[in-house]
Amino acid sequence: MKRDAHIHSPYCPHGSNDGFELYIEKAISEGIQDITFTEHAPLPRGFIDPTPLQDSGMRQADVLPYIQEITLLKEKYANQIKIRVGFEVDFIEGFEQQTCTWLNEFGPLIDDAILSVHFLKYANEYVCIDYSKDVFLEFSKKVGSVEQVYQLYYETVRQSIEADLGMYKPMRIGHPTLVHKFRLAHNENIDDHQQIIEILHCIKEHDYELDVNSAGYAKAFCQESYPPIPYIPISKNLQVKLIFGSDAHQAKDLHQFAEKLVHLS
Repeated sequence: MKRDAHIHSPYCPHGSNDGFELYIEKAISEGIQDITFTEHAPLPRGFIDPTPLQDSGMRQADVLPYIQEITLLKEKYANQIKIRVGFEVDFIEGFEQQTCTWLNEFGPLIDDAILSVHFLKYANEYVCIDYSKDVFLEFSKKVGSVEQVYQLYYETVRQSIEADLGMYKPMRIGHPTLVHKFRLAHNENIDDHQQIIEILHCIKEHDYELDVNSAGYAKAFCQESYPPIPYIPISKNLQVKLIFGSDAHQAKDLHQFAEKLVHLS
């Protein structure tokens, strides 16, 4: 089945205004049979978004309208495509209980979800690790080195997998090598092979799915998938369930670079 299970929407504060039906019609025209809208869930109560525009997550007031709008579209297009209501939920160290509380409230209304790490905690401060190359490089200096940022990232991903977020915890781990987004900007050859292998084993141990995410190909300083292609057969050998996601933030990016990955997943 042709599927794209990581798609954003007009409710994304840092995305485009492309309407749901632009995504849906494009998916149908390309023969995609199953899509999930996974908008960035509101950030946990009490967490201060460190990005300049504080636009990393959708507004809490928009959660129910978002769910309701997709639910109507599910019915409208039921004979043409399977549409799932979903969220991309941030794992943020120190805000596990708030995240669990939110999931307990809205989890019953969700068909599908992704758990991702975008924010890292260091010295009681948080940084959005994928915001920009300048932010990444400055954070590397603060932490001590690019390699130490990688270590902190993978440790946080491991925490996200092992965290108790309740019965509605997302079952898919999002872009587990997002720390590679600026690999061609810092120009350092970081050997994180063993760390990636350990993350894949951890995903398998907890019986979670893996977001095979093509968006890195669209990033100037990345030019690879999350995770990179060599880890896809390794994941398959571990019997980790692989789910393709384009991470589209505008309709034209739906299923972007799928030809590089779909046949491997």
